[in-house]
Amino acid sequence: MSLTVPSRKQGENQSDDGASAAKPPRIKMGKSAEDGDKKGGRRVKDVEICLPIVYGTIAFYLGRKASESQSHKWTVYVRGATNEDLGVVIKQVIFQLHPSFNNPTRVVESPPFELSECGWGEFEIGISLVFHNDVCDKQLDLFHHLKLYPEEESGPQTTKKPVVVESYNEIVYPDPSENFLARVQNHPAVVVPRLPAGLNLPDPVPIENMHERERGDTKDHPLNQWFLNFSEADELLKLAAARQQVQAHIVKLKRQLSVMDGLPQLSKPPPGYEFP
Repeated sequence: MSLTVPSRKQGENQSDDGASAAKPPRIKMGKSAEDGDKKGGRRVKDVEICLPIVYGTIAFYLGRKASESQSHKWTVYVRGATNEDLGVVIKQVIFQLHPSFNNPTRVVESPPFELSECGWGEFEIGISLVFHNDVCDKQLDLFHHLKLYPEEESGPQTTKKPVVVESYNEIVYPDPSENFLARVQNHPAVVVPRLPAGLNLPDPVPIENMHERERGDTKDHPLNQWFLNFSEADELLKLAAARQQVQAHIVKLKRQLSVMDGLPQLSKPPPGYEFP
């Protein structure tokens, strides 16, 4: 099993502060000039919402009796870092498979966002996250390399232990709409910082067809035992929340300094002048 950091992303969706072993990679989603009142109410300035996600593959060897072209069964997925339901933010996920597959573009409309296939070869899978209208109108394109064979060549591949490769990311949404913020402020999959005092949010607007959806978390998923155990996931979430608090404080201080810079400077009193 291995934990990886994605090697590349597309377009404007870049990590805002890089990736390192000590700091998880962050992807800041931009917003278009047309976002705002039409899609989710006013924007809440100087607030960032963070969505920690994990995406990856689990591949099982089917044994010597399997056909050469169907040697492995694998599943590609996007899940919450703590296995919570991501449907509160993500509307659908588009998986782009190798062209040799029938219908290589697969769209999963509701969580859990995953698909399973059989095959024999390794290739890069495109994973596009499409968000709800009040979240962001740009999709996020990620890439994951399907791995079927273990790194170590100590012997024949076993049918009991799968090959698992997962990547962790934090998706950041700056200046969220009021509707988005109201919907996720108490959701366990989402990190929301302390909100400005006196902020009154509207009543949460439910997601369309939410009542028709099945359970979307992956806590009792059949593959749950093979998911990488993010024992540090809670700490990562706490660090993300603390980082957002610090960033909000920095923004506030910068505003105060800019106001002070704009004030007229006091001139020195004339010689001999005594303050009363």
